[in-house]
Amino acid sequence: MNLNRRVWSLSAPMMLSNISLPLLGLVDTAVMGHMETAVYLAAVSVGAMILHFIFWGFGFLRMSTVGLAAQAYGADDGLELRYLILRAAVFALLIAALLIVSRSALIDLALYFVQPGAAVSQLSRQYFDIRIWAAPATLLSYVLLGWLLGVQRARAVLAVMLFVNILNIILDLVFVLGLGWHVEGVAWASLLAEFSGLLLALWLVRKSLICFPAALQWQDVFQWQAFIGLARMNLNIYIRTISLLFVFAFFTTQSARAGDVVVAANAILLQFLTFMAYLLDAYAHAAEAMVGEAIGEKNAERLKAVVMVCLKWSFWSALLFAVLYLVAGQQIIALLSDIKEVRDYSSSYRLWLAALPLIAVWSYLFDGVFVGATWSREMRDVMLIAVFLVFLPAWVLTQGLENHGLWLSMSLFLAARGALMAWYYRKKTA
Repeated sequence: MNLNRRVWSLSAPMMLSNISLPLLGLVDTAVMGHMETAVYLAAVSVGAMILHFIFWGFGFLRMSTVGLAAQAYGADDGLELRYLILRAAVFALLIAALLIVSRSALIDLALYFVQPGAAVSQLSRQYFDIRIWAAPATLLSYVLLGWLLGVQRARAVLAVMLFVNILNIILDLVFVLGLGWHVEGVAWASLLAEFSGLLLALWLVRKSLICFPAALQWQDVFQWQAFIGLARMNLNIYIRTISLLFVFAFFTTQSARAGDVVVAANAILLQFLTFMAYLLDAYAHAAEAMVGEAIGEKNAERLKAVVMVCLKWSFWSALLFAVLYLVAGQQIIALLSDIKEVRDYSSSYRLWLAALPLIAVWSYLFDGVFVGATWSREMRDVMLIAVFLVFLPAWVLTQGLENHGLWLSMSLFLAARGALMAWYYRKKTA
């Protein structure tokens, strides 16, 4: 199979998987939006946002597992594939246990910062208190899905994601509309869907391991040095992820301070960036698996060829998004809001919408390259430079441009990440 077909065999299932994610949020919103009061919708939105923020911070479990699994796959090392999944699972379960033990403090702290109304706060707490028990399933799924992608079982990842989301939607309808459980129904639907998905993922991993026979030595699983190396890599990726979260939280905070119209318009404009990221990230996922495989094979020429092919498809897809946003951006904005003031303000930023795909695409793709190569320290350094030496200084220097200054700062942040990672890549592969 040539490289173009390999990229598409991995990226196409991931595109479908990523597109299914917003669908679940849409159904949750629709179900809660038909309750007798808006309090239920607000409570689920706040509770889900808090949990998403917490769980997303531990996305390093997936990233580190993908890169290491892909390298072991390239080296045809079935024993290392077994050690990796067990060690990563230990990390996932320890973190999940810590989250559950500290759940009261977490929700208290989160609600203190969000500061919703009393009724929303109480219902959000109910939602959180149920869904936090899904932490073991969620974090273990990060590990298992990362491992499956690393050994290039993208269709298995798609199967798990679709299964979880479809089951979640069905349980939403049964528990909320059928049984009238309101917020608790949405929480229980997510909890049961996550654990059901974990069982499916475990079965698919067990099925895949048959293709990599090896005699497991249990005494070697818990080697201290191996855990130290994995912890160091995870810490680097965690710092990178938290820094990224900070940028978007800062962006939202500054938008809110500029007024209701600005924050509403920026929320709509960020949806364009988010949707694009869902699709372009599929190429990054393909790069994760194929770059790791090439490194495991110790094949430098194949590594460079993989990166060039992934860059090519990423660029053409980004160009398609740029044209779409330029031509149809105003019409898409009209579908997302019927408030004239917000629509008019959003439409005045169409040029930013057209430019962002071509600016952001490089950072998205190189994220995948660095994950596959397990260059976690470089990922951390690039993010810290982009945040503290580019994004924040740019925001300070462009205060006079108001919201355009905020978008310029975001664009420079994305461009800096792409440029710095390209520089590191050239240095590493020279």
